Amino acid sequence: MKRIKSEKTFAQQMDAADDLAAFRDAFVFAEPELIYLDGNSLGRLTQRTVERVRRAVEVEWGQGLIRSWNTNWFHGAARVGEKIAQLVGAGPGQVLVSDSTSINLFKLVMAALSLRPQRERIVSDALNFPSDLYILQGCMHLLGDRHHLHLVPADDDVAVEPQVLYDAIDERTALVTLSHVAFKSGFLHDAAAVTERAHQAGALVLWDLSHSAGAVPIKLDQWGADLAVGCTYKYLNGGPGSPAFLYVRKELQEQALSPIWGWFGQHSPFDFKLEYQPEAGIAHFLVSSPAVLSMLAMEAALDVLLEAGIEAIRRKSVQLAEYTIDLVDERLAPLGFSLASPRDSARRGSHVTIRHSEAYRINRALIERAHVLPDFREPDNIRLGLAPLYTSFVEVWEAVDRAQRVVEEEWYLQYSEERLAVT
Repeated sequence: MKRIKSEKTFAQQMDAADDLAAFRDAFVFAEPELIYLDGNSLGRLTQRTVERVRRAVEVEWGQGLIRSWNTNWFHGAARVGEKIAQLVGAGPGQVLVSDSTSINLFKLVMAALSLRPQRERIVSDALNFPSDLYILQGCMHLLGDRHHLHLVPADDDVAVEPQVLYDAIDERTALVTLSHVAFKSGFLHDAAAVTERAHQAGALVLWDLSHSAGAVPIKLDQWGADLAVGCTYKYLNGGPGSPAFLYVRKELQEQALSPIWGWFGQHSPFDFKLEYQPEAGIAHFLVSSPAVLSMLAMEAALDVLLEAGIEAIRRKSVQLAEYTIDLVDERLAPLGFSLASPRDSARRGSHVTIRHSEAYRINRALIERAHVLPDFREPDNIRLGLAPLYTSFVEVWEAVDRAQRVVEEEWYLQYSEERLAVT
């Protein structure tokens, strides 16, 4: 069976049976020869976004001018938030589009810690995105360095042992905050089980959904999650630097207060009162005027995902990843590659990470000579981002085939080991 899978005809048959194949036409393909495997960092541009941005610039801004705030812009944070809510399993009035992931994380961490003032422990893991840990460290410093950050270790930088995580959550814990899918290995937490354990200990839970939103089914309400953040430029295809989102469980919204008191979170902001009065509900987590053009661009891209459906997206994601792993085992493992993601699809998001001692130079050769665009993560990881709406099985086969050639023909030796600014 492995020999059959290693043949290109197998990939062609899988594409012919793919229920989501038609969605490739919804995206812009400017370079037909390029195999793009970095949708877990920056999603492709949708055709709808092109048209939506043109209308926003030429009509809403160009003709409507400031009048467009009342016709389409002012309530955009809540309107677009409701679309994202459908992708993350949240009921109405719990998701907003606002700021960046890091700023949203800061707001929610500070709000959460204020709700557990007698507890000093914050639990995360060694797989969490470093920026999240920096935000936590900054919050701890602002609060007088009275909290302790406990990082649960990861086995071989790939996965966290669930019981070790559960044991770290105790009566001292104020907050458990984790990336639902780990940025480097693709490890997927059992969010429902983690949330249940945290609540048993009286702690709050904050999920970073940046590497799972739009690729993995998320059920925030069903999990009983307290708080969540996420970016929109990966699997949600919102565009570079597109605004992030935040989730606050409805029961917490009146208790949890944002540490940044801005005029968009003020009750009746155009009354211009000099004393801050937070808006009711989740709206007080807004801060200032939104990045309207980026928000509208992202909104158009969301409609494509909603039409496809997250369950169908996940089914194809699993198929793509399992096919990738089979090809890596068959064709790349003999060349010194190894798998750096969980093999079990129930413990893996939508990207597959492979390791090689020459990973950086191989990645450079893939991008600059072989027309394959993945990304590199220190020290020896190449991430293959599989975006089900536009990644085909033939593209996976071609990517592995070209990677094999890069190593066998030693193309990578032409490249320096010196790191570029962005890897």
